[in-house]
Amino acid sequence: MKKRMSDNLIRRAAALIGAGLMAASLFAGTAETARAATHQFGYTYNLDYWGDVQNSPDLYTPCMVLTSADLGLEVKMNAPQGLTMVGDHLYVCDSGNNRILDLQLNGTGIPTVERIIEGVKGVEPATFSNPTDFAISEDGNIFIADQGNARILKTDPDFNFILQFDKPTDQALDPKLVFAPTKIVVDTAERVYCIAAGINKGLCKYEADGTFSGFIGATKVTFDFLDYIWKKFATQAQRAQMESFVPTEYDNIYMDHEGFIYACTGAVDREELRNDKADAVRKINLMGNDILVRNGEWGIYGDIHMGNAGGYEGPSYFSDVTVFDNDIFVCLDRNRGRLFGYDDQGHMVFAFGSNGNMDGYFRRPVAIEHYDHDLYVLDTLDCAITVFIPTKFGATVYRAIDEFDAGNYVTSGESWQEAIDMNGNYDLAYIGIGRSLLRQERYAEAMRYFEVKYDDENYSKAFKQFRKEWVESNIVIIVIVLLALFLIPLGIGRFRKIRHDIDTADIFIVEGSAANSSKEQ
Repeated sequence: MKKRMSDNLIRRAAALIGAGLMAASLFAGTAETARAATHQFGYTYNLDYWGDVQNSPDLYTPCMVLTSADLGLEVKMNAPQGLTMVGDHLYVCDSGNNRILDLQLNGTGIPTVERIIEGVKGVEPATFSNPTDFAISEDGNIFIADQGNARILKTDPDFNFILQFDKPTDQALDPKLVFAPTKIVVDTAERVYCIAAGINKGLCKYEADGTFSGFIGATKVTFDFLDYIWKKFATQAQRAQMESFVPTEYDNIYMDHEGFIYACTGAVDREELRNDKADAVRKINLMGNDILVRNGEWGIYGDIHMGNAGGYEGPSYFSDVTVFDNDIFVCLDRNRGRLFGYDDQGHMVFAFGSNGNMDGYFRRPVAIEHYDHDLYVLDTLDCAITVFIPTKFGATVYRAIDEFDAGNYVTSGESWQEAIDMNGNYDLAYIGIGRSLLRQERYAEAMRYFEVKYDDENYSKAFKQFRKEWVESNIVIIVIVLLALFLIPLGIGRFRKIRHDIDTADIFIVEGSAANSSKEQ
């Protein structure tokens, strides 16, 4: 975390005044357009440079809430746990009923139930027991986390049994531990990555033939130094009562279109937040390394203000994550029922949602998926799926991001300006315009936008290029000045020496003439 809310008040006031004057000179019409758009503000917000909450026009609006009755199910859903989107099919792990629902999306209408899968042919037991996750490989083979049966199943598209993945064969694991896979993802080579309850060594990795090949991506071990010292001198009985310094288990995983695994964990406490050690989301490559970019002013862990309103207290608890093709990832907060969106640089794009009984609110959200930019959130207590679609403001933000990724920097800047017209307090739009100008090599203008929103890193990039460009365009003048600074003192010194020599020679001639005259006399 780069900036803290405890910054000096005088510095803050001065910076705000300077930013206000700069913003006024840059964007004269923004205030009026922002006031004109205040009626659009709902329950969406963002965080500014100082960590203050800034209300925002909604980026998403609830489109529909799908219940068992809406889907025409004779047996109501019971404690569903997982969502998986493959093409235009949405698969729901109806865990309490030991089945998987295959829903076919059809535009803006209610999805239709294509299949209800209750088991696999060619294996015993043939029926599921508390299925918690579902995945499909590029070859069309199906993978199911059958938690109650302590296995992961691989089937063909018609649910004929192919292979079974069992408990990892690792001596470090407790022999009495029951294998309970909770979440799975599959890569292009049909390697399986699994989260299992009670295993905190990272993700269980299986090869395509079912062989367990180790653990990858374990979370960092965090501990208090004083506790560490105390453990060194504590008795065995005292050490047994103290918490162990072990990695944290993941809660959910998602594989993006490039094969990177996004893993989230809800186990982030206040002490980690205070010490800037919060690590709620990771982006894991094939080597198991975390490569997530964190250039935002605030960490990727949801709310930074943790009150206890409504009986919900403590940090956000990320129970799931989904990733768009433009690398925006959306995290689901099970604690307060909120959705947090972040871009590929770690800047917060939006935050919205809450707990409640109205449309767009939740009781216990557990899973999130997306189709294009639409979001699907599964509530395990309500046994319902809420569908969110982007608003005009949200569509404008996504258009600006997509245009930038496509290399259309002028168009991207124009879209960001539209976003500013709808919300003058949206920091990401100013930074977006600055990045667009930076790519257009308009460095001086880019610096002004980065300066307004205190984006030090991008400002430094723009200033470096501006300085280089200025030097190249003024190289002749610079050389002339440098030569002048070198040659003029040299010339002056040479002139003084010559003058000194002349003056000295004149004296010598005069004295010589006088001496000759005296000799003649």
